[in-house]
Amino acid sequence: MAVKYVYFFGDGKAEGKGDMKNLLGGKGANLAEMTSIGLPVPAGFTITTEVCTEFYKNNRQYPAELKREVEEKLKQVETLMGKKFGDRKNPLLVSVRSGARASMPGMMDTVLNLGLNDETVQGIIEQSGDPRFAYDSYRRFIQMYSDVVMEMDGDILEHLLEQKKEARGVELDTDLTADDLKDLVVKFKQKVKEELGRDFPENPEEQLWGAIGAVFGSWMNPRAITYRKLNNIPAEWGTAVNVQSMVYGNMGDDCATGVAFTRDPSTGENYFYGEYLVNAQGEDVVAGIRTPQPINKAKHKPGDLPAMEDVLPDCYAQLAKIRDILEKHYKDMQDIEFTIEKGKLYMLQTRNGKRTANAAVKIAVDMVKEGLIDDKEGVLRVEPSQLDQLLHPSLDPKAAKTVIAKGLPASPGAACGEVVFSADEAENAAKMGLKVILVRVETSPEDIHGMHAAQGILTARGGMTSHAAVVARGMGKCCVAGCGDIVVNYREQQFTAKGGVIIKKGDIITLDGSTGEVILGQVPTVQPELTGDFGQLMQWVDKYRKLKVRTNADTPQDAKVAREFGAEGIGLCRTEHMFFDADRIMAVREMILSEDVEGRKRALIKILPMQKSDFIGLFREMKGLPVTIRLLDPPLHEFLPQKDSEIDELAKVMNVTAQTLKNKVEFLHEFNPMLGHRGCRLGITFPEIYDMQVQGIMEAACELIKNEGFSIIPEIMIPLVGEVKELAILKANAVRVCDEVIARYGVKVEYLIGTMIELPRAALTADAIAKEAEFFSFGTNDLTQTTYGLSRDDAGKFLPFYVESEIYPNDPFVALDQAGVGQLVKMGCEKGRATRPNIKLGICGEHGGEPSSVIFCHHIGLDYVSCSPFRVPIARLAAAHAALKG
Repeated sequence: MAVKYVYFFGDGKAEGKGDMKNLLGGKGANLAEMTSIGLPVPAGFTITTEVCTEFYKNNRQYPAELKREVEEKLKQVETLMGKKFGDRKNPLLVSVRSGARASMPGMMDTVLNLGLNDETVQGIIEQSGDPRFAYDSYRRFIQMYSDVVMEMDGDILEHLLEQKKEARGVELDTDLTADDLKDLVVKFKQKVKEELGRDFPENPEEQLWGAIGAVFGSWMNPRAITYRKLNNIPAEWGTAVNVQSMVYGNMGDDCATGVAFTRDPSTGENYFYGEYLVNAQGEDVVAGIRTPQPINKAKHKPGDLPAMEDVLPDCYAQLAKIRDILEKHYKDMQDIEFTIEKGKLYMLQTRNGKRTANAAVKIAVDMVKEGLIDDKEGVLRVEPSQLDQLLHPSLDPKAAKTVIAKGLPASPGAACGEVVFSADEAENAAKMGLKVILVRVETSPEDIHGMHAAQGILTARGGMTSHAAVVARGMGKCCVAGCGDIVVNYREQQFTAKGGVIIKKGDIITLDGSTGEVILGQVPTVQPELTGDFGQLMQWVDKYRKLKVRTNADTPQDAKVAREFGAEGIGLCRTEHMFFDADRIMAVREMILSEDVEGRKRALIKILPMQKSDFIGLFREMKGLPVTIRLLDPPLHEFLPQKDSEIDELAKVMNVTAQTLKNKVEFLHEFNPMLGHRGCRLGITFPEIYDMQVQGIMEAACELIKNEGFSIIPEIMIPLVGEVKELAILKANAVRVCDEVIARYGVKVEYLIGTMIELPRAALTADAIAKEAEFFSFGTNDLTQTTYGLSRDDAGKFLPFYVESEIYPNDPFVALDQAGVGQLVKMGCEKGRATRPNIKLGICGEHGGEPSSVIFCHHIGLDYVSCSPFRVPIARLAAAHAALKG
């Protein structure tokens, strides 16, 4: 069978279906689906994503059959609409829009009113009886086409438009007359010729293929590439192109255009949420050129502009019914675009709406309660990575604050940083480790990289459905939009707020995306409380996940936070972090720099009660849950003094000369400490260190069991084992100390002794190591370093380039390298279980809180993952996704 490249839709019939997003893109599939279920959709056709793939494979050449198929479908549209493309008396005009299978709002190109020229504009005047409308559409078309297809700087024609308004003494485009707009059309075309050295195309067929090529070309524009990288959208997916007969929201006061969400995308509240403009075209709403009006009175406040519910009540009632139809059909919150032409409503788009994490949780829980979806689907509706937004602090409501302006609360959360005025500045500052707020008059798709880099976004113009608002919500960024209280001056690199307050580049401001407040300076924050809908969602999550989730915690406070987030134990307690406290570092240094065993033991006696106290605190917080404690891991020189003043102070305590200590510090320095005298190698050469730590662990457990009736099973983890003999020696030492302490306290204590698998050799010989180890915890941070031959501390100099160049698909320290490091983990599991079937298996690297890594861990059969406290809910949700998706 010949490949079909073009799919028609119109008059209640569609060749495509809603489940064909891979082929038709999200927009095309949903236009076909809306047509099929009887909604009023202007007729058109979709050119498939396969054409985009062929376009890039064949040096931007189309498949030979495409032209014929497009001509056939265009004739179908003409027949249905009763108009002819390019006809001077009754012309059909079309829109040309992109439509990838994953939603990419604003990232690719659109052309409206295509088919206009000096002849067809007369046909539009004849058909509509409205010269002003015709020339308004014509000037819009020239502006869009010259920018999108001919690649002329869009500001040039925008400047001519502003000059015309200034000369006429008007503020809005809608105040210009037909003659004004006719004159602009002439000036626009002259300017195009002057700037580009070629005429604006008059032939409608040439215009159509130019626009189709531009949309396919925009798949590889910088902003689309950036967006795909940020959202892990493969380049090979390509985009579809949708060609659709035009309907007009700019023909008069009984016309309008709008964008709406079937629920509030910021909060998830179940009310119809959206904005519209009378006598406008679709781009006007999202561009922020005019202040949009609310579609209804659900959140109406005194002074708000009239709602569509009052201005166009019949159309609003029809739109509200369509809202219900779409939610019941798609069983998800929808983002819709509509146009009203002479009192008749048309649907131009529906798609699953971008939403904040708060909204995602609320919508999922509400839809389960409403019976639209079941609890399994509710769990799958929330992406694990989204939860990161919920776990960030919010502004302290009790803190004093100086509010200098107020805009629209476009995307919730709190953000604080230095003010910058361009996307490039935001990106450069973020690379230097600075936190910034990107301030723009309004954002455009070209700002995507700066929006990603910034902590938050502030715009002077634009509504709740503007580019800034929609993209920020999708990114989980705090955003205050449409802040009319500020005047942005790019030239002076400053903005002026209410009362004449001037904020310059580099000044610090705070944004409250939940209230729309812009605040001078930095405001304290408070930690989130995850209750209500979040608590309900996590109950469903725990019902379906198989993988346990522990936390990496070194202090009782971290352990407490992790338990509140649902941690089921501690998977990694790094004991070295306890050594750095100011009240014990001197004793630690004394122990390291002692010349003999006796000297080390004297220092260790000082440290023992401190370590025991640490473990008691952790065991108390984790009452009844497992606690894995890693014995000392880093090389000793990390604890040593470097400043002369610190060396002098320690020399007095130890009663030795400062030079003696300097010589010892220099002797212990390592050129590559990651591969040096650390981990179990310390335990082999200085067994008294590990003996002290094991004694502290067991005394803490025995005291709590004996005095407070605790149920505790300590898990003692020996790090950096690469040879089973190392583990055998250190395990024998640990068992000896444990049994001595247990006998002394006269209580019964179960305990496990295992190891951290963080060297490739350990994974390769895991069957032998499992003879001694009762559990494995895969330290994927170091396993990644030793497998790749990368130093995490130094790789930052080139890793971003490797990821941008797609040499590595991801930063391997962020997402587990499943093809390499992951295979070592999988092998280690299989070999370990072959020797010891009941061996406990987990990971404790930072990958334990990264969703794709958690899903991998589920599939290879680990018992648990362990991650930082604030990532515990993310890991829980990812584990549930893994179990439900299979």
